[in-house]
Amino acid sequence: MGDQEGFVKILGYNLYYRSSGATDAKVTVLVLHGGPGGSHDYLLPLTDLTQWGYRVVFFDQLACGRSEIPPGTELFTLPHHVEETEGIRTALGLGRVHLIGSSYGGLLALAYAIKYQSNLRSLITVGGLPDVPFASAEMNRLIDQLPPEDTRAIKLHGSRGEFTDPDYLRATDRFYHTYLCRLPEWPPEITRTLKLAEERPVYRYMNGPNEFTITGTIRDINIVADLPRIRVPTLVTGGRFDEVTPAVAQQIQSGIPGSHRVTFELSSHTPFWEEREKFMSVVASFLQDVDRNLDRSAPRT
Repeated sequence: MGDQEGFVKILGYNLYYRSSGATDAKVTVLVLHGGPGGSHDYLLPLTDLTQWGYRVVFFDQLACGRSEIPPGTELFTLPHHVEETEGIRTALGLGRVHLIGSSYGGLLALAYAIKYQSNLRSLITVGGLPDVPFASAEMNRLIDQLPPEDTRAIKLHGSRGEFTDPDYLRATDRFYHTYLCRLPEWPPEITRTLKLAEERPVYRYMNGPNEFTITGTIRDINIVADLPRIRVPTLVTGGRFDEVTPAVAQQIQSGIPGSHRVTFELSSHTPFWEEREKFMSVVASFLQDVDRNLDRSAPRT
């Protein structure tokens, strides 16, 4: 039992991983962080799932968090992140996993499932998105719902590229505390992830200067047409006040046959912090239901 951590060479680069729970647990939950360009730190509440007997494995994607930074940016792509995920699963001998992806990690989880769903027991997205242009439009709609002075500051200084203007930063902070995490005091794991994202090259290259200004290389990604190919049990989650809005979550549910959706009414983008006990209960119940059904359908020898 307990935490383990280390590095494993995937596609030529050392990626950091962290594992909680028994390494001989019957089933593993593999967790994908967001950003793109964040780190696993903000997702550490998911270690709570060890209470239900699961092993929970996190890793930092290439050039993120504690993982190695390659020269150049050509590997900072969604397809490469898919192969990193498969590399981690294989290198650590995790077998068929429950895959949980948060934010961009949700997009990554969907893309992974489209290619490698035979390696999955189930799929869970948390504030995930399949259509970046639509998610961006939704965030722009949320900007219009901020106090007028914040809306004006974001639109004025954003149009000028003045992303460090004090008024713009104040308005960005308001957006984050309304739609990213609504807790009055942010957990240090969230602030650590944001700090690491600022220090690494991936976030600005793939995403942009902040959460709602997606000008990076992911800006045109849309995999909605491929969602019906996903046939594993799927749970779609998010917060009522999520920056990746419930309308985006509905896109996923509508696209994946038989998927289920749960909205956490008091949360924004981090329900695993904002409604931690309820979130874990919902997720654990889903995982256990999937495992029971798989056990019943397994061939007997």
